[in-house]
Amino acid sequence: MKRLCTIALCMSILSTGMAQLKAKVKCPDFYVDVLNGTVNDIKPSYTPNEIKEKFPCFTGEEEEGGTAKCGGGIYFKDKDIFFYTKRDYVEVGSKFLGKTSIPLLGTKRGSLFRTLGNPKIKDDTRDAFEMQYGTLVLHYDAAGKVKFFQFSTFGTDQLNLCE
Repeated sequence: MKRLCTIALCMSILSTGMAQLKAKVKCPDFYVDVLNGTVNDIKPSYTPNEIKEKFPCFTGEEEEGGTAKCGGGIYFKDKDIFFYTKRDYVEVGSKFLGKTSIPLLGTKRGSLFRTLGNPKIKDDTRDAFEMQYGTLVLHYDAAGKVKFFQFSTFGTDQLNLCE
């Protein structure tokens, strides 16, 4: 019986001795500057490697190329923010875990005139605003409140969003 207990004790010590602790990759808190078109000073036109270097905690990525659905991107599904690297735009979802320079999510349509001016393009479900860096697109729900937004370094005439 002693021998069996000794063997069991040795095996448990040996198995825990082989285990290694790995530190979880820590990302900085996301801060979206709507008026400058950046996320923590990263612009939508940055390369995938530059984005991954700044935010190593991405939950998914898609290589740029012909087979990529939206041209490639770096995704943070747990924080509801997506960088579409080939198309040079960022999408911020309704469950975004971070801060914005202007609170857009949940804002009523038409209430941002003072800050953003008149939209350059307007339709039933979205408004596109011309910004100094490119374009800001606000998408509205049935109640007329912002449900998510996208911003790009391209102007409205060059913008190519993934549907």
